[in-house]
Parts: sequence; structure tokens; C-alpha cells
Amino acid sequence: MLQVSVLKEHTDLVLAGLAKKHYPTAEADVTAILNLDQRRRQLQTAHDSAQAEANELARQIGGLMKSGNKAGAEDLKARTAALKADIKTHADELGQVEIALQQLLLKLPNLPHSSVPTGRTPQDNEVVSEHGAKPDLPPTALPHWDLIKKYDIIDFELGNKISGAGFPVYKGQGARLQRALINFFLDEARQAGYFEVQPPILVNEASGYGTGQLPDKDGQMYHDAQDNLYLIPTAEVPITNLYRDEIIATDKLPIRNAGYTPCFRREAGSWGADVRGLNRLHQFDKVEIVQISLPEQSYGILEEMRAHIEGLLQKLELPYRVLRLCGGDMSFTSALTYDLEVWSAAQGRWLEVSSASNFETYQANRLKLRYRAEGGKTQLLHTLNGSALALPRIVAALLENNQTEDGINLPKALHSYCGFDKITN
Repeated sequence: MLQVSVLKEHTDLVLAGLAKKHYPTAEADVTAILNLDQRRRQLQTAHDSAQAEANELARQIGGLMKSGNKAGAEDLKARTAALKADIKTHADELGQVEIALQQLLLKLPNLPHSSVPTGRTPQDNEVVSEHGAKPDLPPTALPHWDLIKKYDIIDFELGNKISGAGFPVYKGQGARLQRALINFFLDEARQAGYFEVQPPILVNEASGYGTGQLPDKDGQMYHDAQDNLYLIPTAEVPITNLYRDEIIATDKLPIRNAGYTPCFRREAGSWGADVRGLNRLHQFDKVEIVQISLPEQSYGILEEMRAHIEGLLQKLELPYRVLRLCGGDMSFTSALTYDLEVWSAAQGRWLEVSSASNFETYQANRLKLRYRAEGGKTQLLHTLNGSALALPRIVAALLENNQTEDGINLPKALHSYCGFDKITN
């Protein structure tokens, strides 16, 4: 959530940033926020002034009663009653103004970093780098949705039978490959200095608001109305919320956590060839890395996180590229996002497998996540996260890129984790 002080002091920069993110009602909403904030401050001043006067009158009434001046005390009591009515009126309106102000602030997306390219669609994203040689497959090469049937390792029909579309069942070597990838990613994260956590996969409403999934993605999350709990779309939500309402000692920073969870996304309205097979699912596995840092360190940490994710792709021997997302293709909460995509040889296209983002103070403001600066004043921290990695499209690329006539070869890094080096019938 953006800070009102930023909107007041840097209005033109805020409007320019919201325009880069193609937020349609920027000027109207910012004006409304500033007007509400001004009214809030006026009401707070009036409320505090009336409360101070009422307290002073109460002190005077006590003195008058002790001195026997009952008539004088009664006059002041009448004035006190009027003040109490004013205090209640101010408090009621103040509460309404604060709710309206909060609702408008929650609507505003984060401001993009100055390096974010201008653009509206994925075609406007900037290619930062590209790595690895694309495999040259024969004309008979199969896409992963045919390979999984050929080797009987993932079953969408069974998943549809027990749950619905977008919920695959992993079988045999397919299930073992899933487990191998999860363990490989977690071990790599631990070796890189991340502390492993296993968080809940159901979160409350406050957690959804804390990291910005609510209200922005309310309809895209699975919701249990009876208990008002949400299935997580990513481990970013519970892991970052571990530190909600905390003041972190600077000697504990940066905080580096990693965790594996299943992730759940409704993906309402998704259809077409680009979502076939493992390309888009309602439930999938992912290892997430999360960091919380001092503001001056966060962009160096983002580059470090990106390098860690690139290292995983290199060890998996997958050709990949790095994109810097344009303003129109970025998430609601991000200030700067790198997407990492792997080449899917049989599909002949790039598949996104990771996003690494710096949210600056946007999430921290919602979370009230702070540190104590010199002089004792609390300041907001920066939060970052990255997929390291999401499994479905990694599996799709591994299957397609490494297919041979007698099986699917696996990269050396996974041999000891899988217990086999090739997927066969």
C-alpha cells in the first residue's frame, strides 16, 4: 500500500508511476485520497481539541465542587455535555473517513521502479539476457501432453475424475520427479543461505491483505466462506506474513526464508493451446524464496535472487531467458519484476517458470513491517520474493527438450534425487 505522505509530497511522480502501470482512475483516486486525508486531519484536530477542553473542564468541575460552587460546576457540566456530543460526532465521521481512505489506498497498485520499461503487454517486456542452446528436435518430437501419456507419468483424466480440470495426478516416475525437484530446489536454497519453513496453505483475510492478494485477486483465490480462509496462490503469502506487525532488529536483516507448498489458483477464464497440459493448472507445486531487507539493500538482493534462480536453470540444463517486465505486465504489488522463461522445444515457445520481484515498502506498509532506524524512529522495510522454482512448466520443458526414441533423459543434477537418470516405459 502506498503511503499517504508519498502521495502528498510526490504527487506528480505518483501519477506518472500509476500511468506507467495503466491504472485508469489515477488522478481521480489520488485527489480523493488527498482530500480524505485533509478531512481526516481536520477531524482529528477538532476531536483532540474538544477532548482536551473536556478534560480541562472536568478538572475545573472537580475544583468547583470542592469549593461549594455548585452553580458554576453545573454550567461547566452543560458545556462538557456539548463537547462530548461533538467528540462523538467527530469520532463517528473520522471512522467513516478512515475507512473510505483505506479502501481507496488498497485500490492503488505499487509504483514501478524507474528502470521498468513503458508498455502494456508481454510483447513490450525487455529481454535482459538469453542463455543456453535450444535443442534441435526431430519432426516426430512430441509435446509434453503426449509424452506423459506415452510414459504414463501424469494423468489428467484421473485428476478430472476426482477433482476437475487442472488437477493432475502424478504417477510412478512422474511422482518421483516431482519429489526430486522439490528436494533439489529446497537443498539449493538452503545451501544459498535460506532458512527453510513449512507454512500453512490456508491463510486468513488479514494475510491476503498484507501481501496484496486482497482485494486485487479476490475472485482468483479459492475461498472457504464458512471459516473465511483462502487457499494460498503462492508461499509468498504465508511466509511474508510471518513478520506482520513486527519491528525487526537491523542485525537480523536481511531475513532469508524458503519454503515448499502446493499453490492454488482458480485461473478463471483461461483456455486455449497456451494453457494445455502442464502450462496452466489449478494446483501446482512451487518452492518460494522470500527476503526482507533494509531499503538501501533491496535492489542488490533482487539481483542476488535472480542469480540464484538462474543457477537452478543452468543446473537443470534448460535454455532460458530473463525479462524485465513492462509497467502494464507487472503485478499489482511489484515495483520491479524479472520473469525467467525456459524454452519449450516441442511447443516452440518460451514458458514462464519464475518471477523475482521487489515490492519495496508496498507490502511492508500493509503488514506494518518495520525496523528501528537511528534515533529510534521506525521505518518500513522492503520485501522481495521469487519462484525457485514452480514445477509444472519446468517438468514440461524437461520432458520435451530431453526426449529420445528410448526415453527421456534427465539432467545430471537430478539423478541422485530421482534414483534414475531416464524416464522409460
